[in-house]
Amino acid sequence: MTKRGFPARLPGLLLAGLLTGPLATPLGNAYTLEEFHFDDPAKAAEFRRLTEELRCLVCQNESLAGSQADLAQDLREEVYRLLQSGKSREEVVEFLVERYGDFVLYDPPLKPSTYPLWFGPLLLAGIGGLFLLHALRNKRRAQDQELSLEERQRLHALLKDGASQGKEKA
Repeated sequence: MTKRGFPARLPGLLLAGLLTGPLATPLGNAYTLEEFHFDDPAKAAEFRRLTEELRCLVCQNESLAGSQADLAQDLREEVYRLLQSGKSREEVVEFLVERYGDFVLYDPPLKPSTYPLWFGPLLLAGIGGLFLLHALRNKRRAQDQELSLEERQRLHALLKDGASQGKEKA
């Protein structure tokens, strides 16, 4: 025992527990497409294609097939249920778009409501380019301006004073 009443090895045991604890806990549920079973291999292939072409609404940069988000699992189950009930690919996509909007599609159709998705990045890049061009022109104009007679005399005086102070220090 130490002076405080703690066992001498307690800090070491705590450190060991903190380091090995995460290894002992079960990992979170990893969702895979393997848990969905189809009698028809064509439907299984269609399910895989659909889940790869639909976007996870939580992750936004992952497909339903690759996402581990709970909502993605729910959407995969919904797609599975719809395909098992005999719905076609188009009907499944239409159902999801009706419910979640065109954002659920990786390749949304070109229509007025999706113009920001298609043209927004180009518009922002164009605006950024205009600002850059404006800044470069202003910089060039500032370099091209000549000094007035008064500014030249002042600069000459400053340079003369600086040179004389440098000689005094040496």
